[in-house]
Amino acid sequence: MGRLFWKFFFAFWCALLLAGLGVWLGLTLYGRTARDAAPSALATGPRASFMADTLADLLTRGEVDAVVGVLQAWASLHPALQWTYVVDARGEDLLGRQVPDMLLAQARGTALPFSQESRPEPWFSAVREVYDPGGALHLVFTAADPQFEGLARPLPGPPGAVSNGVPMGPPPRFLPLATGLLASLVASALLAWHFAKPVRLLRWALGAVAAGRLDTRVQPLMGNRRDEIADLSRDFDRMTEELQHHIAAQRRLLHDVSHELRSPLARLQAAIGLARQDPAKMSTTLDRIEREGQRLDRLVGEILTLARLESGPERGPGEPLDLVEVLNYVLADVHFEAQAAEKTLNFSGMEACAMQGHGELLHRALENILRNAVHHTPRGTAVQVCMALEAAGPSGGRQATITVCDAGPGVHPEELEAIFSPFHRAAPLALSASGASGEARSGFGLGLAIARRAVEAHRGTVYARNREEGGLCVEVRLPVA
Repeated sequence: MGRLFWKFFFAFWCALLLAGLGVWLGLTLYGRTARDAAPSALATGPRASFMADTLADLLTRGEVDAVVGVLQAWASLHPALQWTYVVDARGEDLLGRQVPDMLLAQARGTALPFSQESRPEPWFSAVREVYDPGGALHLVFTAADPQFEGLARPLPGPPGAVSNGVPMGPPPRFLPLATGLLASLVASALLAWHFAKPVRLLRWALGAVAAGRLDTRVQPLMGNRRDEIADLSRDFDRMTEELQHHIAAQRRLLHDVSHELRSPLARLQAAIGLARQDPAKMSTTLDRIEREGQRLDRLVGEILTLARLESGPERGPGEPLDLVEVLNYVLADVHFEAQAAEKTLNFSGMEACAMQGHGELLHRALENILRNAVHHTPRGTAVQVCMALEAAGPSGGRQATITVCDAGPGVHPEELEAIFSPFHRAAPLALSASGASGEARSGFGLGLAIARRAVEAHRGTVYARNREEGGLCVEVRLPVA
């Protein structure tokens, strides 16, 4: 259960409490208004009504002696009960007590006829008009006693009754329903507003993104919300940020591809023009055209490889392979190029390392990293390749670490991350006296970009750092079995 559940839970109980408070407040204000309009000296309430019904029932049976006995018994039980009266049509009490004229007048104005079939609600009145078997009228009522809590509750009388010339009546029966309905409407309106506002913001943001405004963000507009809708807004902002990043990368890639393709095509056109102007140099021109065609073919191949990795890595976990065997195969290929350039490769590490992966992608990634290192290390120096196995990585599994360090000029610290971007060719930190500086910016700038995406397709990481003694180190981490 998330945070929205608790919001609904508390909203439900707040609505109930608000409805209960509204009913209590309505009844209290109604009772206070009635008391202010028509102050009563008569006792009301369930207990006084029960006493009046008991005496009225005895009178309808003609048991006057029993009524006198009950009155005397009650008077002996509690002092407040001595103010329960049964008077006849002349206003004389059965026990011969003197009844105040004001009390008698108020009782006659609020009396309800007694009937065995229907009883009045005791909340509103405790005064009864009773006819005995002989047809004599009696009035049963109790005077209010402030010291007796059960009886001293002066409340409004029955519907249509008049006290001191002021109409009185019970609380409207629809008051609890109306108060509860109003409280529910208020609580529902507040709850709907609380959830409708962020939904409207998300709809607006979706429309803005659909219109191409990828810089739209919702989280700053959510305020201090801490629920699933706020989490959704953060996910939305993260999604738009990724979309903005990918679209910008695609546009930049398209621009770079166009630029890189234009250069060899321009040279091809120039070579063809020279061949037409001077047919005697046809052989040299054809060699130039062949080199540019091969360069163009390599460029298109690397662009296709990068596009395949950008669109999504290879599906599935791959096949079982030995990472050391793949690395040794790459080292054997690159070693010939290093020897021809008077450079060496030194390898130290493990003899075997099993993992699940795609051999072609790993071969391409390691080859690009090693060729880049050999390309930038000066003549007469060595590229150090080290492989080690770590006990556990950030995700809890074991990781193989491959470190490739050259002795070249290195790159500026702010470009250590940018060198893994497509078509980025970093400027060296210092020009080497060995002649490697002339090749510092050659190539297409796609090798390390392809290497990173191939490593990430295997849930690995790759990053670069400058060596303190000079040169660049590229470290690859791959999860292994």
